[in-house]
Amino acid sequence: MAQPPVLTKNAYAYEELRRRILTGEMEQGSVLSQSRLAQEIGVSTTPLREALRRLAAEGMVELKSHSDARVAALTADEARNLYVIRENLDPLAAALAAESRTPLDVTRIEAALEGLQPLQDAGDIRALTAHRDFHRALYLASHNPLLIGILEGLWDKSDRYRQIGLRSQEASREDLLRVQEEHSRIAGAVIAGDAELARQSMRRHVEGSLGRRAIDVLTAG
Repeated sequence: MAQPPVLTKNAYAYEELRRRILTGEMEQGSVLSQSRLAQEIGVSTTPLREALRRLAAEGMVELKSHSDARVAALTADEARNLYVIRENLDPLAAALAAESRTPLDVTRIEAALEGLQPLQDAGDIRALTAHRDFHRALYLASHNPLLIGILEGLWDKSDRYRQIGLRSQEASREDLLRVQEEHSRIAGAVIAGDAELARQSMRRHVEGSLGRRAIDVLTAG
């Protein structure tokens, strides 16, 4: 059996900080002491700073000074902006994928669809990762590097708003089945080469997404 790759200290620090932010273990707006955090996760300050710079580039943290950083705040305005991007670009990516998918893309989409797990626990990073893998397989099938870069670059930021949606209410069985059916419908349309159905199916999926729910939660709050 193949052994999982051993993470470098930089990669380990990044993955650990990312996990803590996505799960809410490190809350939005909280100040992070770099020296204390490095000691806590067992790395030196050099890989920790590199991880923080990477997270800052992804919009997940704000670097305030040489020694401190802050977990980026979540706002209703940013949630709306992310939703507008997804509402327009995700359907475009799905339509392009239906027109441009290759046999390898189809294999990836089918494997990612099979690996999907219901998003119902805000702390379930594996389910979030499987969800990302499915959408990434669709993005890659568009064969449009600029579009892929935009959507990939915003994914972690979007995941933080999905967490708000997850925490706002317990997902019903009907809701979980709806999302499962939407994923299957999108994948089926892309694999069948039906660009318009892929576009429409993805738009409905975004309209009922956790990111959309987060806008209501943050606006009400």
